[in-house]
Amino acid sequence: MRKESYEFPLEEFISREEFKKIKKFSRDKETPFLIMDLRKIELMFDEIIGHMPFAKIHYAVKANPLDEVVLSLKNKGSNFDVATVYELDQLLRLGVEPERISYGNTIKKEKDIVYAFEKGVRLFVTDSESDLKKLSKYAPGSRVFFRILTESDGADWPLSRKFGAHPDLIYKMILKAEKLGLEPYGLSFHVGSQQRDIGQWDSAIAKCKYLFEAAASKGIKLKMINLGGGFPAKYLSPTNDLETYAREIYRFLSEDFGDELPEILIEPGRSLTGDAGIIVSEVVMVSKKARFNQYRWVFLDIGKFGGLIETLDECIKYPIYCEKKGCAEEVILAGPTCDSMDILYEDHKYSFPHTLKEGNRVYIFTTGAYTMSYSSVNFNGFPPLKAYVI
Repeated sequence: MRKESYEFPLEEFISREEFKKIKKFSRDKETPFLIMDLRKIELMFDEIIGHMPFAKIHYAVKANPLDEVVLSLKNKGSNFDVATVYELDQLLRLGVEPERISYGNTIKKEKDIVYAFEKGVRLFVTDSESDLKKLSKYAPGSRVFFRILTESDGADWPLSRKFGAHPDLIYKMILKAEKLGLEPYGLSFHVGSQQRDIGQWDSAIAKCKYLFEAAASKGIKLKMINLGGGFPAKYLSPTNDLETYAREIYRFLSEDFGDELPEILIEPGRSLTGDAGIIVSEVVMVSKKARFNQYRWVFLDIGKFGGLIETLDECIKYPIYCEKKGCAEEVILAGPTCDSMDILYEDHKYSFPHTLKEGNRVYIFTTGAYTMSYSSVNFNGFPPLKAYVI
């Protein structure tokens, strides 16, 4: 289906000068690959600190675990959140002190708790009595924070159901933690990744206030709230700017806790690294499924299994650009593997110039988070997504 001439708002995502540098850097490299701009990550770190000086950053390593990214944030003074002992080992290898690390996965083996505790980690999350008992046995005296079950309405990538527990159960665990020799340190929640409804933080913070008061009535003083992640990167669907998020979240906190805020942690991942990444891909094939079908299929050399798993259910809509000119033509985008699930966008139609053909390159913006770390090891023999740092 052809429309007016193909146009893409390139300068909403990258300056012309920066794009020229990306093209020059990419020229002799085989696609697909990810390019990470460390300068943009550092600028975003400063922006978050500038808008949220009341919060301590614990970077979610899972978003992008490149050594260069971790070292850049380490040097900026960031703390870190890990989900496994493998991420922990990486941080320790890179010289991150255990005091700057929180173990933010509620699902942990006994041996992993033992290992993290032996390495010096003393801040753990939990959301179940089973995990709480393991922590008391294998990480005695540690500070624990309790993850509250929240809804993810308004999030492009929801994180509800699997993590967290109802406030009534959390309350019982807070009381039990002290008896088990742990320090009930605080609470956490996650309103969903790429959360566009800022009001979700309001209801979650209100639950924290209720639990702070309930614990205080039993003589237990909670000291910290981990607000999780959810802050936005720049995809096709619009969001408020970071300043608006920060202002409103601070207002929610102040309304419930007044001037005496507890210690505030945040776990940005997507918002720190997403905008700093560009995937360069190549068109493998352009075809039609029937003679009179109005949509062409465009197959790229990267798909769901190569790092774009967040196109599942078309949740995350990446900005995708090519340099060809011509009439705008709506297409179906798919990946290169022999799995029928490897279709990126079928309901949401992307427009490309009708002159797009095999061998042309496309540039997928805002791919610095949850791409390389999500790519498969060897599906169909394809290697993991390569990454370069500039």
